[in-house]
Amino acid sequence: MSNPNHDRGEHYLTTPKAEPFLERLLFNNRAAILAILALLTVFLGYNAAKIQPDASFERMIPLEHPYIVNMLEHREDLENLGNFVRIAVAVEEGDIFTQEYMETLKQITDEVFYLNGVDRSGLKSLWTSNVRWVEVTEQGFQGGTVIPDGYDGSRDSLEQLRQNVLRSNEVGRLVSDNFQSTIVYAPLYEKNPETGEALDYAEFSRQLEEKIRDKYEEQNPNIQIHIVGFAKKVGDLIEGIGSIAWFAGITIVLTTLLLFWYSRSITGTLVPVFTSIIAVFWQLGALRLLGYGLDPYSVLVPFLVFAIGISHGVQIVNAMAVEAAKGFDSVTAARLAFRALYIPGMLALISDAFGFLTLFFIEIDVIRDLAIAAGIGVAFVIITNLVLHVLIMSYLGISKGGVRHVQNHGEKQDRKWRVMSYFSHPGVAPISLLIAVIGLGLGLYYKQDLKIGDLDQGAPELRKDSRYNKDNAFIINNYSTSADVLVVMVKTPEEQCTQYNVLRAMDKLQWELQNTPGVQSSASLADVSKIVTKALNEGNWKWYEISRNQTIINASIREAPAGLINTDCSLTPVLVFLEDHKAETLQTVVERVEAFAEENSNEEHRFLLAAGNAGVEAATNEVISSAKDKMLILVYGVVSLLCLVTFRSVRAVLCIVIPLGLTSILCEAIMAVSGIGIKVATLPVIALGVGIGVDYGIYIYSKLEKYLLEGKTLQEAYYETLRSTGKAVMFTGVTLGLGVVTWIFSPIKFQADMGLLLFFMFIWNMVGAIWLLPALARFLLRPDRMVAKARAAK
Repeated sequence: MSNPNHDRGEHYLTTPKAEPFLERLLFNNRAAILAILALLTVFLGYNAAKIQPDASFERMIPLEHPYIVNMLEHREDLENLGNFVRIAVAVEEGDIFTQEYMETLKQITDEVFYLNGVDRSGLKSLWTSNVRWVEVTEQGFQGGTVIPDGYDGSRDSLEQLRQNVLRSNEVGRLVSDNFQSTIVYAPLYEKNPETGEALDYAEFSRQLEEKIRDKYEEQNPNIQIHIVGFAKKVGDLIEGIGSIAWFAGITIVLTTLLLFWYSRSITGTLVPVFTSIIAVFWQLGALRLLGYGLDPYSVLVPFLVFAIGISHGVQIVNAMAVEAAKGFDSVTAARLAFRALYIPGMLALISDAFGFLTLFFIEIDVIRDLAIAAGIGVAFVIITNLVLHVLIMSYLGISKGGVRHVQNHGEKQDRKWRVMSYFSHPGVAPISLLIAVIGLGLGLYYKQDLKIGDLDQGAPELRKDSRYNKDNAFIINNYSTSADVLVVMVKTPEEQCTQYNVLRAMDKLQWELQNTPGVQSSASLADVSKIVTKALNEGNWKWYEISRNQTIINASIREAPAGLINTDCSLTPVLVFLEDHKAETLQTVVERVEAFAEENSNEEHRFLLAAGNAGVEAATNEVISSAKDKMLILVYGVVSLLCLVTFRSVRAVLCIVIPLGLTSILCEAIMAVSGIGIKVATLPVIALGVGIGVDYGIYIYSKLEKYLLEGKTLQEAYYETLRSTGKAVMFTGVTLGLGVVTWIFSPIKFQADMGLLLFFMFIWNMVGAIWLLPALARFLLRPDRMVAKARAAK
């Protein structure tokens, strides 16, 4: 005996007007489409398996910012561009003036010299010929390499070495203040000048660990190695990516268990997980074909693609389970689910994709790469969710256990939905809006303290107790020149960089900076001239000044260190050593330099910002600061426009977007309270949270509008909305939140920060769609008019 519901469904499905073109296209060619998608999966999966971690110094900086343009334009004339490593070789007991220590330092210097990627001409240690001492005697200037001629490790030669170190002006720079460690400084090439190959940061970091740290600490228990620099930080981040595989496994297992608890169906559990994983493989394969790798900042995007796939897959499973419980077969249930969800599903996913692509307008390549990766991933989810998932389920269907679960829990869930439908009640809705306004006020108050950039010393991408940050703390505590260097470039006509007015202006800038909070010390050609001028006058401090006599100036800078003057004397840098690279420090120093440059630059000399790693950080902070609001406007603009095109109602757009806006403000407040600054690692979270969060509102509103247009009152329409899609939305929010909250335990701090922020945004966006959207609808939609219009149309 045939099921009447089934018969009605078959008749409805065979009505041409009722069948959307896409539905007919997909379901009339199921086998062929699945075969094509299987071949695509094999091809892209093969390429996904070959994708490699990738990192680049230049891709992590804003290449179009004026500071970076200046830095790269004069990169050949500058010694320090921010891409270097400093290796501190320390002793636990004694000092550096022992034969054993000096032999170890020589071996380490040789090891570093032969590492791929090192600019050997700029390598510095006590054993390199470019580290010299100079003194003034009765016979005039004397000097030489710090390692004395004929050094043999004897007591006399070690004592001579000590004297040379004291005369070298390297104490606090290459030699620690307590004489218990020295630095091997190695500038790096971004690309190999011979082969053109980019520096492999993961391999370079691994060699530093194996050939330097592990080897020499194992050989001599009294030796401790500390390594800092951009390349080492990125290497440690890439190493931390290995742990992400564990979090991926945890997320998949946890999601699978929760999905089975939700659906009680084997097929309803495994198929959405399978198709979401397929979307990740497609994304990785496509990125590899386009020439992209996975850098430390975009490596989390596959998590988000998986999460988005599960989010929309749950809606398919939920819709099919409801239709199967009515007695429809698997094909009919799949067709009805597709028909009900393909418009809101495509709208939500297209909103996600365009929301992510707004990140492309931020002029930092690593964020643009993330935008492309996320956009490609979401585009593939459209296919895997609305095509692959639905077609597979049309063959497998919802298992009997899943159907029984829907049938047996209907009444119990109905009571819950009936209670929750009061969020749209005329007496409850104003209270909800009042709570939202209070939350908005609190969010706006606390987000005032939100900072741009890093808020901690060391590498904020890593935890405070990480090996890198411990190494950084050691160098800060033992050396007077920090690893945070801001380089101000002084540009002049050729052969004019040593003129008195130029050096005098540089000296004036240094005086201002040395009285600026956050500045540790500074160095420039003006210092060299003053030191040598004093030395030429029997060391009398009265002569510690820049001479007005150009002949004396020329004599004083004849032996200026490399890096303080270029070959044609058209550029000379002022090196500013900062206490840290916190956002406030950089902003204070940069504002002081810019004010000075505006007042003192002229035809003879121009002060240009900025090189050095601190200059790069300052430029990055400025780009992020200016891009943050622009990005939010674009994200919300795109989402609002797509919603407007779909629902043809400004009021509908407000119902969907206002809860998202409240979530964004509260998220920024949490960042401020938690000490998380807006930077390269955290800025995308805001766009990602909005892009994914809009899905909840779209699904809820599309159902609510449908029932309102059928003539139901607002509360009754919302009750039916909760019955049909409320459980799926709530489950999705909780599942996604629990999936990313495990990131909090990651050794990579920015992943832990992203986990915290995404957890909040996933949960709160879900709460906003369930709780705040119906309250807004009570005041914005004028449901009585919609009901009256619907009834009049019948």
